[in-house]
Amino acid sequence: MERAVIITGASGGIGQATARVFAAHGWNLVLGYNRNKERAEALAQELAQEFSVRAVAFGGDLSDPSACRRIVAKAIFEFGRVDALVANAGIAESRLFTETTPEEFRTMMDTNLGSVFYTCQAAAKEMIAAGGGAMVTVSSIWGQVGAAMEVAYSAAKAGVIGLTKALAKELAPSCVRVNCVCPGVIDTEMNKDYSPEVMERLAEQTPLGRIGTPEEVAESIYFLSSEASGFVTGQVLGVNGGFVI
Repeated sequence: MERAVIITGASGGIGQATARVFAAHGWNLVLGYNRNKERAEALAQELAQEFSVRAVAFGGDLSDPSACRRIVAKAIFEFGRVDALVANAGIAESRLFTETTPEEFRTMMDTNLGSVFYTCQAAAKEMIAAGGGAMVTVSSIWGQVGAAMEVAYSAAKAGVIGLTKALAKELAPSCVRVNCVCPGVIDTEMNKDYSPEVMERLAEQTPLGRIGTPEEVAESIYFLSSEASGFVTGQVLGVNGGFVI
């Protein structure tokens, strides 16, 4: 049976790695992106050729609810179904709390929390009608414990965790599972603002003694989307090398 997944933020490091894992397991994919059209379209073509799956790129700003509805509609149009949603779209910015403007705060909340809310809302309607499905949201260790200089980001990612737990309770009777992955410090472009010295210190603070890889996060996302986690819902899985215990 062919299965289909929507992956938002698919042009980023974790998104690309996640897409490869799903494709390797034979899933068809809608790869959501906002600005990096060339990277997303190249990834779709690469996965289709390498794994003999169908993959399409979809561009849109998912802080806009209508774009969230359209990406789900794209999956239904292309594949006739949505078996899984990976709500991975997000941005990061390091800034003093006292210097964060209202516009910057709204952008952070709309992108990192609003996009998850609206994409899950659109996908839920299709999954309920189909008799089930799986959603995986992507938060952060900073959503669990907070980070100085990243108050707005931490608040948005904490909201993703709360959304996940509440939505899991609401959708469980419809056989829709909702779980959350909280990456630790991962080797992606999102951490480009950290200096090599800061990254080294973060690695030293991680009990496993190193930075994580996008592939390690991707494998956890796939597990929570697959039948292997059929009795798992409402959970928050830390992929952080022991940074948060």
